[in-house]
Amino acid sequence: MAASRSLQRAAAILMVLSLAGCGVNNVVIDGSFPTPNISKIPISIAVYYDDALRDFAYLEYSETGQEEFNIESGLSHVQLFNAILPAMFDRVVVIENMDDAQAMGVDAVFAPAIEEFQLALPAKTKLDVYEVWIKYNMRLLSAEGDYIADWVLTSYGKTPTETFRSTEAAINDAAVVALRDLASSFSLSFSQVPEVRDWLGTL
Repeated sequence: MAASRSLQRAAAILMVLSLAGCGVNNVVIDGSFPTPNISKIPISIAVYYDDALRDFAYLEYSETGQEEFNIESGLSHVQLFNAILPAMFDRVVVIENMDDAQAMGVDAVFAPAIEEFQLALPAKTKLDVYEVWIKYNMRLLSAEGDYIADWVLTSYGKTPTETFRSTEAAINDAAVVALRDLASSFSLSFSQVPEVRDWLGTL
């Protein structure tokens, strides 16, 4: 009887471990983001990160429809913009509410949003790279909340399979490369967006 109970207990433990192994893998994107070496635009900007951006996460499903990877990248996006915006503008303040902008005496409010996140895994694409695409909606508003500009930017990152020992590390690296790609394209193209260029000409 004791032996039977021991076997049942061992089987139960194995089942729990097996189910745990089939759970979703959590990946929290973590990386460093260098500041761009560019001339500052002499304006003051308030930046507003809404909850959708701060808490952004993407779920990747297996071919059988099971949740495979939960990729949390919201904090990394905040860290990225906090690194590049002070290098682009004379003054940058982070606001918790859009209504705070006027009291801050800023020229404009920058409110980035993530529209789409895509992940390509070697097991599905049959390629020897992990790939990440991110599509952003960049919004620039007046301190009163009026429209100034609204434009789309996409970023891309990849990493070869032989670089990493784990899928989680490879996904993280590809996402960090995509974020750095965004930093470069955003900082270099900001003043070239037609609506932004026209607005800057009125200051």
